[in-house]
Amino acid sequence: MTPVQPVRGTQSLLGEDADRLAAVVAAFDRVRRLYGFKRVEVPTIEHTAVFARTIGETTDVVSKEMYSFEDRGGESITLRPEFTAGICRAYLSEGWQQYAPLKVTTHGSAFRYERPQKGRFREFHQLDAEIIGAAEPQADVELLSFGYQLLQELGIAEGITLELNTLGDPETREAWRASLVDYFQTHRGDLSEDSVARLDRNPLRILDSKDAKDKAICAGAPNVDEYLTAEASAFFAAVTAGLDAAGVPWKRNSRLVRGLDYYRHTAFEFVTDRLGAQGTVIAGGRYDGLIEALGGPHTPAVGWAAGVERLAMMIDAPEPLRPAVVVVPLGGRAELQGQRIVAGLRREGVAADMSYRGNMKKRLGRANDAGAAYALIIGDDELDRGEAQLKDLGTGEQRAVSLDLLTEAIAR
Repeated sequence: MTPVQPVRGTQSLLGEDADRLAAVVAAFDRVRRLYGFKRVEVPTIEHTAVFARTIGETTDVVSKEMYSFEDRGGESITLRPEFTAGICRAYLSEGWQQYAPLKVTTHGSAFRYERPQKGRFREFHQLDAEIIGAAEPQADVELLSFGYQLLQELGIAEGITLELNTLGDPETREAWRASLVDYFQTHRGDLSEDSVARLDRNPLRILDSKDAKDKAICAGAPNVDEYLTAEASAFFAAVTAGLDAAGVPWKRNSRLVRGLDYYRHTAFEFVTDRLGAQGTVIAGGRYDGLIEALGGPHTPAVGWAAGVERLAMMIDAPEPLRPAVVVVPLGGRAELQGQRIVAGLRREGVAADMSYRGNMKKRLGRANDAGAAYALIIGDDELDRGEAQLKDLGTGEQRAVSLDLLTEAIAR
């Protein structure tokens, strides 16, 4: 019989690979505490309308990549492809407006039906950070500083560049969008099929195109700076000045965009050339119109998401957990006593394991391979004397210790 295989684009991880993902999440949790971000949990499933309204029905994510299904009640349900929409839905439905401005983080699985490749999976894991209810540029600075400090905490900030742009206020964006439509219409016959489709729906996304011909056309496209209002220019200046003051290095990328109309002002990506085509490790921006798209009041907000797998690929595997002591019982009485000893040591905060298979040489060899500092050998004679033999696996030294004083002996 053929063994059951995993669903394409999913992973099962063991040892170092799983430890890398856990190390990324642990670093994220340490930094979010420093920045005063609350931890939240949101459902893995949402009504499909939550994502259709916020990500945009004409985007590839909604039209091609979401895992949507009809539940038994006949409602259209979707596995979350990202976190922001669900957090904003919760902000409205759970009454979180009373806590605004609200700084929150979460992490977990997300799902997209994409072609699996390096750093991209159909079930993947994201970190997410949001500040909801803050219109000030200082919120953008704080969020970007959080992202940069996370990369520093992981030891990978060097070689990752923060690329930054402004999309301006609604007046700026509307004028720039109209100018882009006029420009791209004159090149319509030379654009790729995807870009022609975007021309009517979200023309800013054409600037994102990876097609070589599109890139050549985009090089001559109007720049957002030509249409910035005084207010939008001042907002962006405040963000960049704040980043400079906070010591966060950045680079302007005037072609970096977010296609949907609710995005405003700051757009950014932390990018690297160390992961091939999947070079973006953190991405986000200001989305002052998103909560309105869910039927709520005008609510300014800014956030980012990061791919856990991509960050994990860039860090060294953490040191494996090693037991301080491995108990080696010899005989039935000793095995029972060994269980008591192991349980007691663990309750005292001492990492302990028990080796109960094979001859003495093999057991000591496995204890050594596990990286244990000591082996605690117990036999009938030792039990009769109320003691055990404590063997230092580094030096080979062995001595008798009282069963009542095991924790102190191992600590010493």
